[in-house]
Amino acid sequence: MGDKITVPHIVKMKQRGEKITCLTAYDYSFARILDEAGVEMLLVGDSLGCVVQGGANTLAVTMDEMVYHTRLVVRGCKRALVIGDMPFMSYQIGKDEALRNAGRFFKEAGAEAIKLEGGVAVQKSIRAIVDAGMPVMGHVGLTPQSVHQFGGYKIQGRDKERREAVLRDAVAVAEAGAFAVVLEGIPQDLAGEISERLAIPTIGIGAGLQCDGQVLVIHDMLGLFDDFVPKFVKRYADVKQTMLGAVKEFVGEVKERKFPAEEHSFK
Repeated sequence: MGDKITVPHIVKMKQRGEKITCLTAYDYSFARILDEAGVEMLLVGDSLGCVVQGGANTLAVTMDEMVYHTRLVVRGCKRALVIGDMPFMSYQIGKDEALRNAGRFFKEAGAEAIKLEGGVAVQKSIRAIVDAGMPVMGHVGLTPQSVHQFGGYKIQGRDKERREAVLRDAVAVAEAGAFAVVLEGIPQDLAGEISERLAIPTIGIGAGLQCDGQVLVIHDMLGLFDDFVPKFVKRYADVKQTMLGAVKEFVGEVKERKFPAEEHSFK
């Protein structure tokens, strides 16, 4: 399986020009599979609010829920770096609140890093968390927790003003001591400019090929969640249809008294 992935390992991957892979995970079973497949980072994303809980957005996800799901992923992971995602209002109040909640991911769940959204506005919080010995991944561009401020899930950085704002946010995250930054929903040329300018790895989602790595929501890339499919998602499998076929076969065999067969029964 290889050596345990650590924060310094991720940083060195950029220095060596190696692409970095990241997928979301929310439970033990998925974590085991993704870890075995060789994914370097598992993000326990607040996206669980949509793909696991069925919410319209991520805003209702709580700290307790994030700690719980992160704990499950840590149990199933031997090699990958596990990152807990700080939910809405767990860090926006101030750096002291951010520090306390970040610490919960490490103490209660066993996370190895945390992620939070924002740039200039959260720079002091990132610095406080890093100074306390907890690695931070930033997240700029289309930040889902700001969905109402953006008026929907809209691409950021297309006009000059927003482009400069995204760039400032990315630089602020790096200067605050983050070890990496997610670039979401921005033009690929802007992502390329940021990736070239920053010494830390950039992890793209809807940000083009020039990022140092890529992340997708596991339910999206496996075809498990089809309520909404973003343009940037590539489906590598249609697991939903596979599951439907298997479950329908089970239902049919039970109804027709074909299951359990003799080999599934005890004497």
